[in-house]
Amino acid sequence: MRALSRSARLAAMPVLAVLSVLAASCSSSPAATNTPATTVLDIGLPTSVTSFANADVAVAQAEGYFRAEGLTVNVKNLASGVPVAAGVVGGSLDIGATSIEPVVNADAQGGNLVIIGSYTDRLTVSMVTPGSIHTPAQLRGKRLGIQTVGAFREVMTRYILAGAGLTPADAAYVPVASTGYISALLQGSIQSAILQEEQVIDVLQKDPKLHVLVNLYQARPYYFYGTYVVTRTWLAHHQAVAEKFLTAIVRAHRFMYQHKAATVKIVAATTGFSQPVISQAYAVLLGREWMSSRLVTGSASRRTAAAAGAPTAWPAGTRPASTTGTWPAGTAPPG
Repeated sequence: MRALSRSARLAAMPVLAVLSVLAASCSSSPAATNTPATTVLDIGLPTSVTSFANADVAVAQAEGYFRAEGLTVNVKNLASGVPVAAGVVGGSLDIGATSIEPVVNADAQGGNLVIIGSYTDRLTVSMVTPGSIHTPAQLRGKRLGIQTVGAFREVMTRYILAGAGLTPADAAYVPVASTGYISALLQGSIQSAILQEEQVIDVLQKDPKLHVLVNLYQARPYYFYGTYVVTRTWLAHHQAVAEKFLTAIVRAHRFMYQHKAATVKIVAATTGFSQPVISQAYAVLLGREWMSSRLVTGSASRRTAAAAGAPTAWPAGTRPASTTGTWPAGTAPPG
């Protein structure tokens, strides 16, 4: 079975194109001086402390973009994308920010979800292990840090295991809070963790004996990662609110690309990492290193993934391809 095209991959979940957002975000005019009526939004993020990948919300708050749209945004940091998706389906959250996997799984169970936007268009994580682990095959019998089964970090861990012909049964999963991975690695209570870029930089500075075993972006450069998701019912009654939210987010994204120093300051305060660490992460995620990495072709990235032991095809059952099934054995995953 041949790999799905990018358009087919995006069709795995309904994605709403809000044209008025594009018109609003492309305007260079300042925000209106008359403050519109305030709408309160409860938004769930997939980590107990906001990561760089989700920092567009923090930037939109700090720069007044939500306020300019008449929005009061209450951010709720949760343990993973699984409770975020559940909160959106259950109605305790208006908008959820989560990776694609919990969204697909929740929708497959009748969640009736719609993706309205994205907080990042690339994977921003790597698997970090002790330097004594040279290949994914050596993860056999090791203690692997995850959030919960079905959450983003567990899916990425399972993907790497699959490339070595392993399953979760060949290792030991250890549930770890998103803020606990670094200390768990340093203490040796786990031997692997899927870390955000700022976490990678921080932990490698603290212990040079650790290293990046697999860079997930290099392994899967076209993976559909970060989503903003709502229910169809909520959207039917709040499309104008969704447009305002996305307008603020697009403005935040533009600000982040154009104002490094201010962005680093906001993200450091939000994530709890030092400004030097966030500055290095910025270079990888938004700066020259990121732009250069976009020149890497899919085939070259797959060679890199294969060299690291990461799979170039999903085993049966390892990742939902749509709301109705999983990738058949031996077929190419997205990218």
